[in-house]
Amino acid sequence: MSERKGVIAAGNMLVDHVHQIVKWPEPGWLTEITRSERSTGGAPLNVLLTLAKMHTGLPLQAVGLIGEDHDGDYIMAMLEQYHVNRQHVQRTSFAPTSMTQVMTDPSGQRTFFHSPGANRLLDLPAFDRLDSSMQIFHLGYLLLLDSLDLPDAEYGTRSARLLAQMQQLGYQTSLDLVSRQGDPRYQPLVMPALPWLDYLVINELEAGEFSGQPMRRDDQTPDIDAIGAVARQLLEAGVRRRVVIHCPEGAFGIEPDGDGLWVPSMTLSQEEIVGSVGAGDAFCAGLLYGSHENWSLSDSILLAHACARASLQCANAIDGAKTLAELKFDIQEKR
Repeated sequence: MSERKGVIAAGNMLVDHVHQIVKWPEPGWLTEITRSERSTGGAPLNVLLTLAKMHTGLPLQAVGLIGEDHDGDYIMAMLEQYHVNRQHVQRTSFAPTSMTQVMTDPSGQRTFFHSPGANRLLDLPAFDRLDSSMQIFHLGYLLLLDSLDLPDAEYGTRSARLLAQMQQLGYQTSLDLVSRQGDPRYQPLVMPALPWLDYLVINELEAGEFSGQPMRRDDQTPDIDAIGAVARQLLEAGVRRRVVIHCPEGAFGIEPDGDGLWVPSMTLSQEEIVGSVGAGDAFCAGLLYGSHENWSLSDSILLAHACARASLQCANAIDGAKTLAELKFDIQEKR
């Protein structure tokens, strides 16, 4: 049997309408939009298109549900342009394509106004008969996939059932969450999935919501000990290969039988940051590529940082993505 190769990314597919604004207004007041653009958004599209732009020749496949509308047409055209298999991207007339209005202020801070649309309807039958030659199955985002977030009598949640099925079919499984402050569902939705995961890549906000613990010290620097403790907790709860928690200053990664390590990020000045939309997904794409190629944890995180750094220098999630050769050059230059 030939070696499995490639990445399937599934889940939230949407269009980001990204606006750069002069400043965030007080309630009742107006602010000016200085620039607007449209781009694909959501975990699967951001991860897949970042990987596609790395020009590695890795097979890529998308799984999701979109509407029969102009935004849906745009998603299909982008997948075709970047040679991503779109056979399992289904279309529905019962809901519009999911959409987010993204407001980015001059500091790069972003605020999202999200319309869930067709993503709410994505369910288990959409994942039948996927390409069995692919290696990694990545799902994102929990807490935004209403049908998959429903309870399951045997597995706890339908998303946990899906991940179990994928792992039992021989895929390495990966999961990402959405950053959603104050949502009480983090533990109930995440815990059932952990025993069926090979990789978990989340940010400090999601780690804080999951654990209920602050991830930063009083001086607002990252609390590496606290971040590491949450990573260990997640690994001990069932994740098989790698847990990585990232924040702007760096990332903590841990593997079974390891102490874990903190890898500082590749810094940018505030003036260099155009927008942070999709930076977390770019980080995830780099981590998944390194994991796919059996790179060390530290080298995988360095690549993830390079992908995130490139993403931060553009307003949308895709335009900043670089080739693998360019990313390797950036890593060497910053060392």
